[in-house]
Amino acid sequence: MTEETSGASAHGYRVLARKYRPQTFADLIGQEAVVRTLSNAFATGRIAQAYMLTGVRGVGKTTTARLIARALNYPGGPSIDMPEVTPDCEAILESRHIDVIEMDAASNTGVDDVREIIEGVRYAPVQARYKVYIIDEVHMLSKNAFNALLKTLEEPPPHVKFIFATTEIRKVPVTILSRCQRFDLRRMETQVLMQLFAKVAKAEKVAIEDEALRMIARAAEGSARDGLSLLDQAIAYGSEEVKAAEVGAMLGLIDRARVIDLFDAVMRGDAAAAIKEIEAQHEAGGDPHTMLSDLADFVHWVTRLKVAPSAAADASRSEAERVRGREHAEKISMPHLTRAWQMLLKGLKEIELHSDQLMAAEMVLIRLSYAASLPTGEDLVRLARETAPPSRDERPSPRPERDIPPPTVEDGQLAVASEPQERQPAERPRETRPFAHLRDVVAYIGEKRDIKLKNQVETLMRPIRVSPGQIEVALEASAPPGLPGELARKLEAWTQMRWMVLVTKDGGEKPLAQQNKDQRDTIFRETREHPDVQAILKRFPGAEIVDVRDFDAAAPLADDPAAEKD
Repeated sequence: MTEETSGASAHGYRVLARKYRPQTFADLIGQEAVVRTLSNAFATGRIAQAYMLTGVRGVGKTTTARLIARALNYPGGPSIDMPEVTPDCEAILESRHIDVIEMDAASNTGVDDVREIIEGVRYAPVQARYKVYIIDEVHMLSKNAFNALLKTLEEPPPHVKFIFATTEIRKVPVTILSRCQRFDLRRMETQVLMQLFAKVAKAEKVAIEDEALRMIARAAEGSARDGLSLLDQAIAYGSEEVKAAEVGAMLGLIDRARVIDLFDAVMRGDAAAAIKEIEAQHEAGGDPHTMLSDLADFVHWVTRLKVAPSAAADASRSEAERVRGREHAEKISMPHLTRAWQMLLKGLKEIELHSDQLMAAEMVLIRLSYAASLPTGEDLVRLARETAPPSRDERPSPRPERDIPPPTVEDGQLAVASEPQERQPAERPRETRPFAHLRDVVAYIGEKRDIKLKNQVETLMRPIRVSPGQIEVALEASAPPGLPGELARKLEAWTQMRWMVLVTKDGGEKPLAQQNKDQRDTIFRETREHPDVQAILKRFPGAEIVDVRDFDAAAPLADDPAAEKD
């Protein structure tokens, strides 16, 4: 990277995107394939008559075209190695060389403009080795203009070279493409852009935080020119020190940690927390569309970590994204992530259509929050199959002798019901239990001697409903997020039957442990208030009630370690 200095003082301040334009192929970052091809071509003398440069905005198409023109006319060349900046080189780079003609096809689209080129190619260059025509946005030429250029482009004079640049390669006729050597300039990676911007900031003697570099590189979307323009703006905004918070405010972005907080609230189904977080971010200057775009980006990041854990080494991601992203990838299922992605894509379109973007964004977050606790389609199908009645015999029933229409579905079911001996018994699980309440499930877990799971279900789950293959509960705030999944997996392993544990945000009875405690407290209070017991306690000062047992029961009424002292 070399700084342009000539003419800078005469024309005042020069923006960074122009000041730090590459002047050699070594400065052309992120386009190694282009540099290697041109280097080998110049070394072997295999120089094309026309080049087609294509790519998105700001990746260096015009700059590359000027470098090619400079390399073609370099003293002793053509050569890709250009250690000295000659007067001709300087004139080419500044777009003022007499033999390097630059034309903007967006404003010169007709046949008359191309006719001037056709007339000019007949004359030899004045100063340079080659006369080079650089036509930017060549796809803007009219159909007749392209046709007029075809013959000259196919058989140009030996002293003429053409270099075309376009962002819409599909709009260029195939007849033109077939006569050119094509180079596709790639978007620059975020890490490469961060390194470039860091060098520029150092050259400008500006301190800049790494997170600020990361924000600018992401906002640039692979374009060096866009990124340098944003860096120029950030330097002006923050004077001699560029901070991430200031860049975020300038770009309407929010700290990535807050984006992850919003993701946390949505994925645990806390719609109120999600609304509160997005309103806080909006008050801090965040744009609703940008906030949901960042949320979609984090959903993609977590999904990518789930399928390719090695992606965590991406240096363009912040430490919070790498650490917390791995945590979410381990505990969130792929169906939930893909569903969130689809809902966010649809929500982003809704935000663009609505006049109040914050209102639309909040509705998207509410839908995401409530969808987070819903079972996946696969789980619903599996549950429907497991809870459906046994299928009837598929063999057709014998037709009656009299001429009647074929039986309906109801008739078929009745006919099968009248012949139960022909039905094959459905395969039964090895062990089934008629669970009617969560208390039955807890008792069953106790039989399996899984004390930890039994205690967690008793103390951290609020019972709502239990049916075959399905348990619906609400969780205490201190419950670990993986508890429902652990309960479902262990019940499936013990009963050989698929179980779903649905989590509802609110409602439900008290946890079983609390119910047991309340029952025990009630029994102790009623027993203590009994007249006979009061008389005994007065007769024996210092005595206390250790346990209360039912007269016909062999075990205490409530679970309590103190009951063993009776």
